[in-house]
Amino acid sequence: MAKISIKSDKLTPFGGIFSVMEQFDSMLSSVINSTLGLRCSSYGYQYSEIIRSLMSVYFCGGSCIEDVTAHLMNHLSLHPSLRTCSADTVLRAIKELTQTNISYTSDKGKVYDFNTADTLNQLLINALLATDQLKGGESYDVDFDHQFIETEKYDAKPTYKKFLGYRPGVAVIGDMIVGIENSDGNTNVRFHQKDTLGRFFRRLEKADIRVNRFRADCGSCSEEIVDMVVEHCRHFYIRANRCSSLYDDIFALRGWRREEINGLEFELNSIIVEKWKGKAYRLVIQRHKRVDDELDLWEGEYIYRCILTNDYEASVREIVEFYNMRGGKERIFDDMNNGFGWNRLPKSFMAENTVFLLLTALIRNFYKTIMHKLDVKRFGLKRNSRIKAFVFKFISVPAKWIKTSKMYVLNMYTGNQAYAELFKTDFG
Repeated sequence: MAKISIKSDKLTPFGGIFSVMEQFDSMLSSVINSTLGLRCSSYGYQYSEIIRSLMSVYFCGGSCIEDVTAHLMNHLSLHPSLRTCSADTVLRAIKELTQTNISYTSDKGKVYDFNTADTLNQLLINALLATDQLKGGESYDVDFDHQFIETEKYDAKPTYKKFLGYRPGVAVIGDMIVGIENSDGNTNVRFHQKDTLGRFFRRLEKADIRVNRFRADCGSCSEEIVDMVVEHCRHFYIRANRCSSLYDDIFALRGWRREEINGLEFELNSIIVEKWKGKAYRLVIQRHKRVDDELDLWEGEYIYRCILTNDYEASVREIVEFYNMRGGKERIFDDMNNGFGWNRLPKSFMAENTVFLLLTALIRNFYKTIMHKLDVKRFGLKRNSRIKAFVFKFISVPAKWIKTSKMYVLNMYTGNQAYAELFKTDFG
């Protein structure tokens, strides 16, 4: 039987979190407080401290806000100067930051709620500028999609996927979330999407960020949405929905080019179409034969996929390959659901949960900054490692704060010398 010796020293198994807390404080605290305003003028917690406390939950392997009080407070409070607040304070702050829903009435008289969370969406962009993930004056490619979040909250509505939930629209640049607007789960994806995209584009333009190329699925293929996109983007690439008026033109096409893309063989072509009266765009078409050899009433022996665009110079292969890359954005939603709490929303109402979605999106963007700056190979990580791997290989290291010569020193009990290069801020 092994002998056990109990030590009462204030050791923590989360030694790596203190470096992350300091980097968060140096890069984001000022921009958070300037955008959201000071929460209090005396001893209370500022919004930057509250968001940092929420960040620590997921950076230490937690799954819900209550973990900061139940499991992490004793460890995080060991830092000599950075304060950590309780779960109750985080939840109160979420309510304070809540913006009232906007109600829209459809032609059939049904009312749908949207939550734009303008201030927090602006904070999301300001934070990306502060961490140099985005730079003013540059042009970027933007992706837009809807994510259906399953939840049984008080105001959740039934979605077409047969579960209760919300339907946030999410704008993405690269691997970073740049905008989120939430809405009822039973809202049609095209309903007031023009207004949502307009707000996203105007926030980016306000920060001197231009949109080069825009990608979206067939839920954005409507005349008013495309008109909005054309005003703010150089090129757009939107999956075209089925249109019976175009079938004759597609079936009459000749000169199909055979191309192999990602190991699959396709036939590619393109035509100029007037999908809406007086508005001609390029329709890039890809088709492949049905595996089951069964004939479809409309498409025959082929399955057709079309991309509507105003890019007349790129080859059909380049357009198809560029559009197909948007499939990788699904990893972001999977990451948010499983690593940053989107599958466990903390509040009972959509407006408050929208605040949570945006705060955790800010935290994930900051995580991407850490992974970009960190020498990941020295910790057995990759640039695209999930937060779980980061917790096991970077955060989970025994450590102890000691005070020597009027200065605080963090003793880390590890053989990895890479930790010695992380701390650059003197909290003596």
